[in-house]
Amino acid sequence: VQFVESGGGLVQPGGSLRLSCAASGFPFSSLTMSWSRRAPGKERELVAGITSTGDNRNYADSVKGRFTISRDNAKNTVYLQMNSLKPEDTAVYYCNAGWRLPPIFDSWGQGTQVTVSS
Repeated sequence: VQFVESGGGLVQPGGSLRLSCAASGFPFSSLTMSWSRRAPGKERELVAGITSTGDNRNYADSVKGRFTISRDNAKNTVYLQMNSLKPEDTAVYYCNAGWRLPPIFDSWGQGTQVTVSS
């Protein structure tokens, strides 16, 4: 099982970023996928989840209306479009399977750093 996250960076408050996560080693199209984040000194937080067919999505209250999760099962990739970013969104973002913590798989990718600062 492998996850490769990308797309993070430094952005000003109010800006946007699109994260990508390429997954491999498991039946991607059969599983719910999710994004979580970990900020310094804080516990990991589930951010967004999407069912295997993309029919249903879940969001943390803190990102609802600003973030959108999507997936491309042909590419084994899940995305997170982040708009109206706030400083409190600063964290390392990870993807994994399942809308839960801990997730389905023990292994994690390297994550992608998102920093929101002026």
